[in-house]
Amino acid sequence: MKRLLVRLLILAIFALAAMALAGWWYAQRALPLSAPVIDFTVERGSNMRQAARAIRAAGVEVDSDLLYWLARLGGKAERIKAGSYEVHTGVTPWSLILKLSDGDVSQSSVVLVEGWTFHQLRQALESHPEMKPDTAGLSDAEILERIGASEEHPEGLFFPDTYLFDKRSGGLAVLARAYQAMQHRLADVWEERDPALPLKSPYEALILASIVEKETGRPEDRGLVASVFANRLRIGMPLQTDPTVIYGLGPEFDGRLRRRHLDTDHPWNTYTRRGLPPTPIAMPGPAALRAAVRPDESDYLYFVSRGDGSSEFSRNLAEHNRAVDRFIRNRSTP
Repeated sequence: MKRLLVRLLILAIFALAAMALAGWWYAQRALPLSAPVIDFTVERGSNMRQAARAIRAAGVEVDSDLLYWLARLGGKAERIKAGSYEVHTGVTPWSLILKLSDGDVSQSSVVLVEGWTFHQLRQALESHPEMKPDTAGLSDAEILERIGASEEHPEGLFFPDTYLFDKRSGGLAVLARAYQAMQHRLADVWEERDPALPLKSPYEALILASIVEKETGRPEDRGLVASVFANRLRIGMPLQTDPTVIYGLGPEFDGRLRRRHLDTDHPWNTYTRRGLPPTPIAMPGPAALRAAVRPDESDYLYFVSRGDGSSEFSRNLAEHNRAVDRFIRNRSTP
C-alpha cells in the first residue's frame, strides 16, 4: 500500500512537472497574428478574462482561457492596466501578459502649433486618427470646466508643443496637460518681467504675447515688435494691429482685410479701441512669451512688413509713411 502511494505521488509530481513544462512552453511560444502589427484596447474596468477576449477578437490567435489562467497562475491577473496596446510578430503569451500588467501602452503624438487659434486646436484633436474625440459636441465653456480651467475664454490658454498620448485616449487629457504647461510657463516668465512693463497681470502678458506671435515673421524681430506695442500701451496709443481685427471677424474674414473691417468696432478691433483686446488671439510660443514680458528697449512706435518676413521699424508717423510707401506701395518718397 505504501509503495502504491509513493508511486502515485511520483506520478503526480511528474504530472505537475509536465504541466508546468507545458505551461512554460506555451507561455514562451510566439503567437500567430492576423497582421504584422495588432492594436487592441483594454477598456477601463476590464478584468483579465475580458482583456483576453478582446485580444483574441483583435486578431491575436490566443486561447483566451489559457491566457487568463496563465496570468492568474503568474500572479498578474489582478494587475492589468487599461489602455491601448500594440503587439508585433513574435509576441508570446507571457510577454503579452507582462505588457498588460506593466501598462506598456502604445503611444502616438500630436503637435500643437504656435500661432494656432483654439478652433484650429480643436480641429487637430478631433480629427486625429488615433485620438478619441471626447471634445466633440462640447462647448468651449464645457471643455474649460472639464480640464479645471478657471478662465471664461479658451483662446491662448494652451502651450504649443508636441504631446505624447496613449492611443485611443481622449483629447481632453492633452488639453489639460497643455493648459497646465501654459500656466507654469506663464508664471515663470511673469516672474522675470521687466519692472517697467505696462501690463497688470500674467493674463495681459499672454494677450500681448499672442499678438507678438501673430505679428512676427522673423524670430529676431520679436523683441522689437513687442517694444512697439509696449511703447504704445505706455502712451495710450491704439495698438492698431491687424491680427486682432481678423480674429474678431471670425468666419466672416475671407483672407482680405478691408478698410470697412478696420472701421467696424468690436472688442478685438485695436483700431477703434485703445489698450489690449479682451483675450489672446492665438497660442503664443515660449519666444513670444519672453518677448512680451521683456521687450527690447526702443523708441519705436510703428513697424511694417518688408515683404520678406522681416519688419521695418519707425519712430514717428512720417518715417512710417515712408516705409509704407517703400514696402507696401512699392514707391519711394524723398
